[in-house]
Amino acid sequence: MNKTHKGKKGKLFLKLFLWLMLAGILCYAGLIGWVYLQEVSVEKPGDYDSIIVLGAQVKPDGTPSVQLRWRMDTARKVYDEKPCYMVVTGGKAGAEPEPEGDVMRRLFIEEGVDPALVISDPASMDTKENLRNAKAILDGLGCKKPVVVTSDYHLPRAIRIMKDMGIEAQGVGSPCKKGIFFWLKNHGREALAWVKYWGIKYLKLPL
Repeated sequence: MNKTHKGKKGKLFLKLFLWLMLAGILCYAGLIGWVYLQEVSVEKPGDYDSIIVLGAQVKPDGTPSVQLRWRMDTARKVYDEKPCYMVVTGGKAGAEPEPEGDVMRRLFIEEGVDPALVISDPASMDTKENLRNAKAILDGLGCKKPVVVTSDYHLPRAIRIMKDMGIEAQGVGSPCKKGIFFWLKNHGREALAWVKYWGIKYLKLPL
């Protein structure tokens, strides 16, 4: 094989690689757009008898991260409209000093929520566990119509998982408020989370 032929073959592979990379970028961008369309299409909740608040990062000093604070503020509005049982979910990860659920319960009580109505799930480590554990708690209390509160970009997947569990699914999303980089980071990560969800559900992949 002469050098000219090798050079042509190398250029062909380079072009193919660049086209595949471009196609991957376009597919990823399209998926992010789809995530956003799902987010803005979520209907406002109807009647509900309980609230599920999904956890987010707690800072090493024990205070909620921006994401978690926004979720809590949104949940408080839902609670104030109709006081009812509220399950706050999330275990302890990384440098967090205590489980996310326990932090939320403590803060909600300090901020005036009835202690008898706030229940912590301090063991769950992902969205599916959050919802499964919350469902078990609410089933024991006779609650069948929960409204889930989480970040707006995360809400459609949480609702889909609720439907998979046979829960009458509805929710309220807390908004992303920190600009385009924050928006892209969270929606980009959520797009990958949807790929993982589909891989587990439809392809039975051990993800």
